Amino acid sequence: MSECDVPPRQIRASLPRRVRAAVRAALWWLDSVVGGQDYQRYVAHLRRRHPDHPVPSEREYWRDRHTHAESNPAGRCC
Repeated sequence: MSECDVPPRQIRASLPRRVRAAVRAALWWLDSVVGGQDYQRYVAHLRRRHPDHPVPSEREYWRDRHTHAESNPAGRCC
């Protein structure tokens, strides 16, 4: 069944669903660009690879990460 065969009412009903899916995808992408999932990935890495190491709080993680970035600016463009 192609979209041409779908009654207009069903097309209108699926439009909000498509918009929500597009907004969710855009927010997921933006979150990944700004590092929103970095702490969760780091914790998963620590638990998987270094189970004996203590897991820092999210605040400690970001403080250490920013301190490291400030003291090692080689990876930045500016």
